[in-house]
Amino acid sequence: MTPSPPPVIAAQLWSLHSEAADDLFGVLAKVAALGYPAVETISLYGHQPARVRAELDALGLALCSAHAPFPVDEDADNVLDAYEELGADTLVWSLEPEEFTSVDAIHLGADRVNRAAANAAVHGMTIAYHNHFAEFRNVFDGRTAYDILLDALEPCVLLQLDTYWAHTGGVDPAALAASLGDRLVSVHLKDGPARGMDDYMVPFGDGVVDVQAAARANPAVRWNIVEMDRSHHDMYELLGRSYTHLVGRELARGKR
Repeated sequence: MTPSPPPVIAAQLWSLHSEAADDLFGVLAKVAALGYPAVETISLYGHQPARVRAELDALGLALCSAHAPFPVDEDADNVLDAYEELGADTLVWSLEPEEFTSVDAIHLGADRVNRAAANAAVHGMTIAYHNHFAEFRNVFDGRTAYDILLDALEPCVLLQLDTYWAHTGGVDPAALAASLGDRLVSVHLKDGPARGMDDYMVPFGDGVVDVQAAARANPAVRWNIVEMDRSHHDMYELLGRSYTHLVGRELARGKR
């Protein structure tokens, strides 16, 4: 059942990564013009956090979260200081496929995420885990690597479900989203053939993913985030069509 009011729609800037590397502020202006009220960053592309924050504010764009490597190494404080200055309250990242090849590897990866969450908490920030598909394809004694990971993560670690990669991994993203309860704060929505990491994304409804079911599945979700990793379609057209699809069906809230 779609929550009332529905989640806010946001655009993941990886969709426009190449252009953003050359003209981040121009990209932000175009995304705002499409009606998106929020974005999720993937990089600051060399800009100072305060400058990016000022541009977001000028365009009326909220920052739903930021993708940034888990802050656990010697650069952790610099990363956290930068994203605190940007105004991010949630940092999102993933483990690598090789970290799901054994139960021991999963627990080592979970320890890294938990340490990142403890470091982020000092800055008043939270960590969220973003999945790909190795988490679901790798199974140990009848349990997916994702289930093992969730059990090993501290409760303060939130979840961002990439519904497309969950489908690619062989699970029903809507059923999975519903099972994650209040820990699930955002979802990535995209459509395509769901074969692997080199897939090209298509308009919602033209691929194999039941995007509408995934978008409706969990009333705890606060952000429905559109991400198109790559596409043969014009990316702004695709983001605009995605916006119309979700907002027009009252699966998300936008500016228009």
